[in-house]
Amino acid sequence: MLGAGPGDPDLMTVKGVRILSEADVVLYDNLVDRRLLDYAPQALKIFVGKIPGDNRNPQASINALIVHYAKSHGHVVRLKGGDPFVFGRGSEEVEEASRAGIQSCVVPGISSVTSVPTLAGFPLTKRGIAQSFWVITATTKSGELCKDIHDGVHSRATLVVLMGMSKLPAIVSVFKEAGRGDVPIAIIQNGSRENEKVGFATIDSILERVQALALSNPAIIIIGEVVNFRSVQSGQ
Repeated sequence: MLGAGPGDPDLMTVKGVRILSEADVVLYDNLVDRRLLDYAPQALKIFVGKIPGDNRNPQASINALIVHYAKSHGHVVRLKGGDPFVFGRGSEEVEEASRAGIQSCVVPGISSVTSVPTLAGFPLTKRGIAQSFWVITATTKSGELCKDIHDGVHSRATLVVLMGMSKLPAIVSVFKEAGRGDVPIAIIQNGSRENEKVGFATIDSILERVQALALSNPAIIIIGEVVNFRSVQSGQ
């Protein structure tokens, strides 16, 4: 199990590069930069990513492929975007391998939760402004808005919302109903990549900003006063 990082292939860890070079099979996700596959020149490479509205790669099938190729080929690398244990269902896949008697290890990746805001210049914490940050997935397994959003609206913590673009109108409604329409909010699409786009406004005006900039998935949403303290980043 290997985390590929937030998108920029240069953010793959040194250990991750070594693991890929030793792979017999690589099962990779949709958000993984394909250039990372060059580190596994001899491996069989199989796309198992999930795409919204496309049910060709259900989780049960992915689990079965991990077990199948581990038994038939040997060293399988399951390459997942970000960190595989942060909303990546990595633990489910490790458990499935364990039930099949397959030994595994997890190599963490740089999570988009912290890296994407940092690269875009947004601090998640700031002395006197925000002493903590919450990481929330916007959508539950049943497809409903996560109830933690309702708790977060009353907190001074920075909210980092993943998989939230489809729920953005609902999130906006929750904040407005709580009288917090003036809270700053930022959206980072394709964070860390060459085609990154950033939009920021307040809760009251973010939907119009999203439409004007044509912002969509994959994106991270940041809500809180720290949005007002964006720093200018120099290219690397």
